[in-house]
Amino acid sequence: MSQVEKHTFQAEIQQLLSIVIHSLYTNREVFVRELISNAADACEKWRFLQASGQLPAVEGASGPTITLTSDETTGVLTITDTGVGMTRDELVENLGTIAHSGTKAFLKALAEKQQSADGKLIGQFGVGFYSAFMVAKKVTVHSRTHAADSEGWKWESDGGDGYSIESASDAAPGTRITLELKEDAKEFAKNERLETIIKQYSNFVTFPIELNAKKINTIQAIWARSKNEVKEEEYLEFYKYVGHDFEAPRYRLHFTADAPLSIQALLFVPTRSFELPGMGRTESEVHLYCRKVLIESKPKHLLPEWLRFLRGVVDCEDLPLNVSRERMQDSELMRKLNRALTNRFLKFLAEEAEKSADTFAEFYAQHARYLKEGILADSEHTAAIAKLLRYESSTTEKGKKTSLAEYVKRMPEGQTEIYFLLAPDRAAAEASPYFEVFQAKRYEVLFVEDPVDEFVLDRVREFEGKSLKGAERADLKLEKQNEGALSEDESKALATWLKETLGEEVEEVRASERLVDSPVVVVERDSFMTGSMRRTLKLMGQDRGNSFEESPDLEFNPRHPVVVRLQQLRSSDAETAGLVAHQLLDQARLAAGLLEDPRAMLKRLNQLLSRVVGIPVTPATTPAP
Repeated sequence: MSQVEKHTFQAEIQQLLSIVIHSLYTNREVFVRELISNAADACEKWRFLQASGQLPAVEGASGPTITLTSDETTGVLTITDTGVGMTRDELVENLGTIAHSGTKAFLKALAEKQQSADGKLIGQFGVGFYSAFMVAKKVTVHSRTHAADSEGWKWESDGGDGYSIESASDAAPGTRITLELKEDAKEFAKNERLETIIKQYSNFVTFPIELNAKKINTIQAIWARSKNEVKEEEYLEFYKYVGHDFEAPRYRLHFTADAPLSIQALLFVPTRSFELPGMGRTESEVHLYCRKVLIESKPKHLLPEWLRFLRGVVDCEDLPLNVSRERMQDSELMRKLNRALTNRFLKFLAEEAEKSADTFAEFYAQHARYLKEGILADSEHTAAIAKLLRYESSTTEKGKKTSLAEYVKRMPEGQTEIYFLLAPDRAAAEASPYFEVFQAKRYEVLFVEDPVDEFVLDRVREFEGKSLKGAERADLKLEKQNEGALSEDESKALATWLKETLGEEVEEVRASERLVDSPVVVVERDSFMTGSMRRTLKLMGQDRGNSFEESPDLEFNPRHPVVVRLQQLRSSDAETAGLVAHQLLDQARLAAGLLEDPRAMLKRLNQLLSRVVGIPVTPATTPAP
């Protein structure tokens, strides 16, 4: 019979154990992760010591393994590793002193010998082992080192005021931890429950993990390997696993960085967007690891929210985790990680757009909404995202899109601004009165169909030194053409009459120097808002007080036959001229997206048609101006 030694925990142990058991960890299931991580550390130490010749080679021996066995009937769970094992003194030092880190001591000893463990050890604190007491009423540890004359030892505690230790001749090289589970924790002896936990947290641990004779971690942590070593089929298999998608990804970014942080990342862009309009936002599917052990699944601040379409893994060795590994202590470091990943991905997208415009166009068709959201929500990366925007323009073929950079290259001498025009489609844009002056001056205009694009381009404001401006707000003028046009005095007289006739429906009336084929156009007085912006914000309920009730200015084309005839008609048939004036205003409002109720306009149009075909109209049926 070996002598049993009784030891009392340090004075602070009871308080610390209470914290570990009751409040340190959010989910009790993480005890599996912690014990497997400790086992992986022990295996990594064994591998290093053997590679450096500090342990004798054993002929025919396989590499280190981690084995779990469970008995649902008895409620016993055992976790065994064939790592370095521990001596009696190491058991006392590592398990009898909470917050003492055997891993840290090991690395310190290696540093003193100017050796390296290759930074692959998971453990950073000495309390992970004590997470076992969240679920176990008693924990027993058998351990033995691989030295030829080593002695086996047994450590045991019920989580009370101390522990016992004695020699154990049946202890095999390595460490075996036996947990007698509490009644309310016997679910952790179920095979299915354990398999789920292992796959969630420890699926990429380097060493084989077996559960009741079945290997669990069958998928490798390919992000930690060199790109040249990974086959395409391995990438595809990994993407299907982490991305929950059976379609091959559109893009793949596999990179390693040493500065400003040590990062290994493997990010995928799905072929299709999983987020349908009106169905709510999806969650990020990028998971945060530290040395192949899951730290947090879908962390909210790892990437900006607008990059939530990405799938993959980020592994950072520099994370200063708290003792539970469940939350980041250093929010500034998390911001650095976020910034580094975002910058690298944006650079990657720019490179891919340059490499294959057609492939990028397919990406853009599915994921453009996220990029636009990024411009509106992430001012730090606005300039980089702006390089990725794509729109049809007046110089491209129908269906083909161009970039802002390509637009700037095509700008003629004398043009100082990048112009864009919102319209439901290309045909509507080309027929818009706001496009006429650009067509006449041969200035390129970007055609945008999504109302949010006006806000996006307004947020960009400037690209390569050129300001962006909506066509509705552009201050472009045509060369004066007097043939068949109203004189300056006639234009002034017509402007005065139109203002008197239209009253408060318009703020100012003036002759236009931008119109070619259209008789009139309304111009917003607000230098920021356009008609479509007003309509979009009003639909969203963000009406900025009474700003939507502001009247626009009206510009008329002094060269247009209808306007020239109106100037003559106002003297000979004031009633019909008044109807025409209101009709022209409503048509201009309709073109600008400011006419919400067309019923009055349609009624007035019927009145005018009746006059044209010679049907008398009684005053009762004439709509009030």
